[in-house]
This record gives sequence, structure tokens and C-alpha cells, in this order.
Amino acid sequence: MSRLHVGSEIGRLRRVILHRPQLSLSRLTPSNCDELLFDDVLRLGKAGEEHDTFRKTLEQHDVETFLLNDLLQETIADAQAKAWILDQQCSELRFGPTMAKEVRAFMESQDDHQFAKHLTGGVAIADIDPKLLKAAPKSLLGSELEKTSFVIDPLPNHLFTRDTSCWVYGGVSINPMMKPARQRETVHFKAVYRYHPMFKKEKFEVWYGGEERVYEGATIEGGDVEIIGNGKVLIGISERTTPQGIEMLAKSLFSRGGADEVIAIDLGKSRAAMHLDTVLTHMDRDCFTYYPGVVSDQNIHYSLTPGDNGDIVCTQQKGFFKTLARITGNDSVRMIPTGGDVFAAEREQWNDANNVLTIRPGVVVGYERNHYTIDNIEKAGIKFIAIPGDELGRGRGGARCMSCPIERDDI
Repeated sequence: MSRLHVGSEIGRLRRVILHRPQLSLSRLTPSNCDELLFDDVLRLGKAGEEHDTFRKTLEQHDVETFLLNDLLQETIADAQAKAWILDQQCSELRFGPTMAKEVRAFMESQDDHQFAKHLTGGVAIADIDPKLLKAAPKSLLGSELEKTSFVIDPLPNHLFTRDTSCWVYGGVSINPMMKPARQRETVHFKAVYRYHPMFKKEKFEVWYGGEERVYEGATIEGGDVEIIGNGKVLIGISERTTPQGIEMLAKSLFSRGGADEVIAIDLGKSRAAMHLDTVLTHMDRDCFTYYPGVVSDQNIHYSLTPGDNGDIVCTQQKGFFKTLARITGNDSVRMIPTGGDVFAAEREQWNDANNVLTIRPGVVVGYERNHYTIDNIEKAGIKFIAIPGDELGRGRGGARCMSCPIERDDI
């Protein structure tokens, strides 16, 4: 079996892709952070230190880590990969015919390290030519640019590697993202999975998102996808993941034997609960942490199973906690709520109290700031490994969001 396999949410975690905040976070400003999907600007040095601690913590627990920028740099050493990325990122449709040539020429002039850095961190107009602002514009688009304009926008949300691609059993979904600020991220993961030696030599399925096409409303993000094990997948219908996206992924999984059931749970649409893993995370074989303000036994949810002739059978279910017990192979499940009174619980959920990363059954990593929820989790017999997150948490993502497992054991 390929080492590229994620068989559960709680089996021993072996390898993950992370992205350390760098140039992209330095380009967050009060005037652009909303557009780039951040609630505030982060202290760059502190955020980097916190991410380093997160990575070191994983490695101390025998999890092998890979940084996205390193993978990109190693990928574009392949000339075919570099040309493919440039074709996607520097098209005439994006920049117009004149500026497309200028941007491509700038990127081609960079060494591989700087090339990868600008892919994730963005390219400002002054990066290309500091004199350009004082010269006559060479293109119609150029004439519209300001001193602080980006020709390639920074991608600070690459920090949350879970969303852009998610491994489901023996394959990967390279996810069509809902928000324009994140849609270019998929190009980088496609390039890595196609051309990087670590992936190129392995055999794996691309369940969804691998084609060069417009996905319209069929979007899906990895924070909504939880691999329960034994052929079951749990997916949230959320702010970012649509029913159409879930059905498309389910159809692919069913047609190629990747899974035998997908449970879709309706989360509503809110910034605080943008993904399933911000309100519900699997911690042990029979144990979940959850936010009662969004998740309850009454949540509307559906079972998707294979039908005849490639169709999908969709059946509404009753009793969400009973469904969790069934798909995890238990008579019942232990549901550990966000801690504190109603005000503290809302505050801690906002600070990613329920967004923990399970590294083996009953052992999770999460932000140290969520004291009430940590207390609840530890009273349930779960080992909690605390990491700092005062800055990283302001990006609205915790340990699970910041990690893309590429190898994890079955249960």
C-alpha cells in the first residue's frame, strides 16, 4: 500500500504538510485583511515562533513534517512544473496580454527559492520594477495600479493547509475553494502532487479537483471533511462547502471504491463555524469534542450511499449522535462540549477550542488559551498537548486547520 494514505482522524499520524507564515502575513494590512479573509493583522515574528513550536511539537511526537514552501521550491526544480504553474498563474485572462508577459518575465527571473516565496507571498507592483510607478504605464491594467497594488495577491490562508487539499483513504481531493482569496492555492497543491518526486513516484487517486475545469458552485474545503475510518466520511455543509461539492466528491469515492458512505451534516453558514472541524473533532474511538451552539443531536444530516448506475442515494437521518456512534462502530459516543458558561464557550470556540489535531487515539494537540475546554477534554481521559496560539489563533484556525495529513493509520 502507498504511504500516501489517511485512514482515519485518530489513527497514528505519521506525515503532514504545514505552511509557516512568511511573506504573505507581512503583507496583511488593516485595509486588505478583510479581503484576504483575516480578522486582523498578526504579529509576524510571534506568529512564526508559534508555528515553529507547533511543528517542533509534532516532530517530538514522531510526526514527520513538510513545509509547503520547501515542497514548492523542490517542485519547480522541474522545468515542466514551473512552466505549468506559470501558465496557470500568469495568464492573459488574469493580467491582459501585456502585463501577463511582464509578470511572467519577473517570475522567470527569480531563483527557485524566491519563485516559491512569491507564489505564496504575492508580488507587489514595486517588486517587478520600482520605477514602474513613475513611468508611463505599459498596459491598461498597469495604468490602474496603485503603489500598494498586488499583481499576484498574497495567500495568507495557505497557513491552513487542511482546507486546500485533503487526503481521504487512498487518494486526495484537491479542493475547489469557495472564496476568491483562496482559489489560487489549489494550483500549488496540484503542482506538488503532480511533479514533486515524493508524490510523482507514488500511486494514489485524485478523487476530486484534479481536472482543469470550472467547478462553479461545487466547492469543498478540507476543514469540512473528516475521515471516520472503515469507509465512512463525515462532511459539513457549511459556509465554504456546498451540497453539490459533497455529492461530486461522494460520487467519485463511490465509483472507485474509496468509501461506502458519506454523512453530510448541515452546519448553517457563519464565520465562527465556517468548517465542521471548528465545531466537531474526533479525539478517540468513541469521543468527540463539539460546540453545542452549532452541533446537537438534532442537526439535520444525510446519509449518501452508492445507488444504481452511478447514482447517489440520499437519505435524511435522525439523531446525529446515534449516527456518529454507528459510523464509528460504537454503541454510543462521548460528546465533550466546549468548556465554560455560555459566554466562555462562545469565546473559546471562536479561539479554536474544538479545532484540535489528534495524533494518536486519545492524544490531541491544541491551543493552550482555551482553559475551560482543555479541562473538559482532560477530564474525559484525553491527553491534551498545549501549544501557544495567541497570534495564529487570530487567523481563525487551530491545529487541525494548520495541518494536512498525507499519512495516517487506519483504525
